[in-house]
Amino acid sequence: MRTPTPSTESAVLAMNRRHFLRGIGACIALPSLASIVPSRVLASQAAAQLATTSTGAPLRTAFVYFPNGAIPATWWPEGGMTDFRFGPTLAPLAGLRDQVQVLGGLDHANANAGDDGGGDHARGNGVFLTGVRLNKSATDIRAGVSIDQVIAGRVGHLTRFPSLELSCENVRRSGACDSGYACAYQFNLSWRNATTPMPPESNPRLLFERMFGAGPHGLRSENARRRMEARRSVLDFVLEDTRRLQGRLDHQDRAKMDQYLTGIRDIETRIQRTEQFGPHVDPAIDTPAGIPASHGEHVRMMYDLLALAFQTDSTRVATFALAHDGDNRSFGEIGIPEGHHDLSHHQGNQERIAKIARIDHWYAEQFARFLRTLEDSRDVDGHSILHNTRIVYGSGNADANRHTHDNLPVVLAGGGGGLLHPGRFVKYGSKPMSNLFLSLAEQVGVTDLERFGDSTGRLGNV
Repeated sequence: MRTPTPSTESAVLAMNRRHFLRGIGACIALPSLASIVPSRVLASQAAAQLATTSTGAPLRTAFVYFPNGAIPATWWPEGGMTDFRFGPTLAPLAGLRDQVQVLGGLDHANANAGDDGGGDHARGNGVFLTGVRLNKSATDIRAGVSIDQVIAGRVGHLTRFPSLELSCENVRRSGACDSGYACAYQFNLSWRNATTPMPPESNPRLLFERMFGAGPHGLRSENARRRMEARRSVLDFVLEDTRRLQGRLDHQDRAKMDQYLTGIRDIETRIQRTEQFGPHVDPAIDTPAGIPASHGEHVRMMYDLLALAFQTDSTRVATFALAHDGDNRSFGEIGIPEGHHDLSHHQGNQERIAKIARIDHWYAEQFARFLRTLEDSRDVDGHSILHNTRIVYGSGNADANRHTHDNLPVVLAGGGGGLLHPGRFVKYGSKPMSNLFLSLAEQVGVTDLERFGDSTGRLGNV
C-alpha cells in the first residue's frame, strides 16, 4: 500500500473539516431568567455597564434591511417631531408609535457612484452597515468592519453567540453581481473585517438547531450533549493530525494551513463558549421543517427565530437581510406578479409606484408584527424586550428609481433600555448614517471609537 503524500493527507484533512463543519450547528441557549441575573448577566460590574440596561436587563441590538429603497411620498410621515402622522407605508407601526422613531436626513455618501459608475444595489447593500467605500471588483474584496461586529466585539462574550446573521435567501459568496461588484457585497450585511463577510443563515431549521439543538422537544438537551462530545473528539483528532502535518509543508501550504487553523480556532472558541454557558433552554415548540415555499412565511419565521434568540438571551447582536438590494422577486400573495426590482424603476408610472408602495407597506407589516412580539414579551426587569432593544430598520437605497443614497428610509425601534427617545419623527437635515452607528456603539460601552465609516461625530438626541 502506497504511503500517503502530504497532498493526499491535506485532502483527507480538508474532507474531515467539511464533515466536521457540516456537523456544527446545534448550539444551545440560556434564557433570560431573573433568578440567574446576578450570577450570569451581572458577573462583573464592567459587564453590566457594557451590556445591560440600568435595571440589569440585556441591551440588545438588531439591524434589519429591506431591499430597493422606498417610495418617498408614502414613506415619510407628515407633521412635526412629536405630532407627526405616519404615511401609508409605515401605517402598520401606528399601534407602536411610542416605541419607534422615524429618522430623516441620514445619508450614505460612500454608496454614491462617484467614479465607479453602476452598481448602486451592491453599494447600497455593502455600505449600509460599514459606511465605507467598496472596492469595485469581483475578486479583490475590500469593504470594512460592520457596526454590528463592532458592537459584538464589545458585548458578544456575554452570550452563547456573539452575533447572529439571518437572511431570507441563499447567499452568493463569490463571482460578480451588480455591474462588476463582488456578489459578497450584495448578499452580506455583516462584515468581520474588510475582506471577510459574516455569511447569514437562511434556513429556519438550521438556525433553530444551531441555537437549541436537534431533535424533538425533550430530547434536544441530550442530543446537544452527545454532539458536543463528538465535536470535541473530532476537533482533537483534526488538531493532532494538523500538528503532525505542519512540519512537512512548504511555505505556500503553510499559509493555507494557517488560514485553516484560524477557522479551527474559531470552532474551538465556539465549543468553549457552549461549554461555558452550560445547560441550555429547550423551547416547547417544533423544530421548523426548513425553508417555507412562501416568502411571507419565510420572513415571519425568521423574525420569530430572531425574537426567540433575544428572548432566550442567545445573542444580543443580530442582522437580518429580508432580501438583497436589487431583489426581483414577485409578491403574488398581495397580488403583484411583477418583479420588485423591475417595478422600482417606475419612471413616474403611477400604477408601478402604487405597486411598489404596497410592497413597502407589506414589509412594514412584517416588521410591525416582529415588534409586537418583542413588545408582548416581558424581560427580566419587567419591561418589554422591545423597551430594552435597539432595532435599525432601513434600506441602503432611498429612491431606487433614481438610485439615491441620501435621506435614506430609516426607522429606529425600541427604547434601548431608556437610552433612546422613541415616539418621534426626527429630521437631521443631512448627516452621515455612520453618525447613528457611533451613537449606538457608545451606548453599549464602545467609547474609544472616534470614527466609523464616514462619520463626522455622534448623532445627538437619538
